[in-house]
Amino acid sequence: MKSLISYFGCGKVYAKSKSNTVFDFRVTKFSDLIEKVIPFFDKYSIVGVKYHDYEDFKRVAELMKNGAHLTSEGLDLIRLIKKGINKRRKFEPSSI
Repeated sequence: MKSLISYFGCGKVYAKSKSNTVFDFRVTKFSDLIEKVIPFFDKYSIVGVKYHDYEDFKRVAELMKNGAHLTSEGLDLIRLIKKGINKRRKFEPSSI
């Protein structure tokens, strides 16, 4: 996980469990997500059901980049998209 920090030049690694066996890599700077992380996953596509979660994540990032999160309508749309993320969707290879 720490090599992700080196590769992307951003982010931090946090222990997710007390036993220090599960970790999260978090990028909190929005410009790092837009300029580094999203282009990486656009180039090296995620395969499987997580692809749909990534597409939703990217859609929310684009909405925020365009300022949609600053309006009540935009914020409602972002919340609606977020509700669908990580909901055990079925994998549909034809949608990739």
